[in-house]
Amino acid sequence: MFPNRYPSRWLPIALLFVVIGMFVFFAITPSITLGAPPCGKLNTAPCPDPTATPTGGNPTATAVATVAPTATPTSGGGGQTLVWSDEFNGSSIDPNNWTFDIGYGSDGWGNNELQSYTDRPENARVENGSLIIEAREERMKGQRYTSARLKTQGLQSWTYGRVEARIKVAYGQGIWSAFWMLGTDIEQVGWPNSGEIDIMENIGREPNTLYGTVHGPGYSGAEGVGGPYFSNSALSDAYHVYAVEWDADHISWYIDNNLYVTVTPNDVPGEWVYDHPFFIIMNLAVGGNWPGSPDATTVFPQRMYVDYVRVYQ
Repeated sequence: MFPNRYPSRWLPIALLFVVIGMFVFFAITPSITLGAPPCGKLNTAPCPDPTATPTGGNPTATAVATVAPTATPTSGGGGQTLVWSDEFNGSSIDPNNWTFDIGYGSDGWGNNELQSYTDRPENARVENGSLIIEAREERMKGQRYTSARLKTQGLQSWTYGRVEARIKVAYGQGIWSAFWMLGTDIEQVGWPNSGEIDIMENIGREPNTLYGTVHGPGYSGAEGVGGPYFSNSALSDAYHVYAVEWDADHISWYIDNNLYVTVTPNDVPGEWVYDHPFFIIMNLAVGGNWPGSPDATTVFPQRMYVDYVRVYQ
């Protein structure tokens, strides 16, 4: 009412009220000075429900980094080039690469095995990027078990190079996992004159032992030439890469790129019959002279998993 009567007395008081007013204003409107909080408190935007399922998501999923599939190497050690492979990335077994041996009992193959070999998907199929060869306890054609034996005979064959596969073998008494090769002239000259290269053999009663062997005229069956590899753990516990590097004057065996035995023409007591084309065989046998029969400890079904097969030259 008397604004000019006492100017020096009222000015500090007025300034004090201005400061207090500004303080209160900014305290209740933080979005102007510091940026609004994302939700709740003084911001009227609602907070998302922490228990709600994200749109298009899996409420139980944990974020996982996406890893691109490993590319097929185009070259191997020693300057070799990939010439053929089956990565088993499709939905079925490729008939351009594989055919089946069909048979019951030993069927002239020897070994006194106990399975019937079939071409049914129950015994051989492709799933999740792997070939699965499955041995089952079921009666067929007088046998107690079924399984499968796949081969590239008449489709794919090679002379020399590196032949490898990444495999998780089966396990148990009487179970016999094998990855091997036979000479393409077997129908003309017979076995063992055709030659046989066993890249990987494992029998269930020796779970930690890998065998690499050649069979030829004068050194076949139990007289085959090669050597074992002793693992610190059961081979069935994990995938391993089994390979041979094969040339005119030697065959060398590897597990996970570790060399464990080499055979040369001087090591065999008969003819060296490994200078012509060979084809690949993969099978899962049950029983036979070497592994013996399954017993009460053997679990069925048994599966041999093959991630890939590759040939370099």
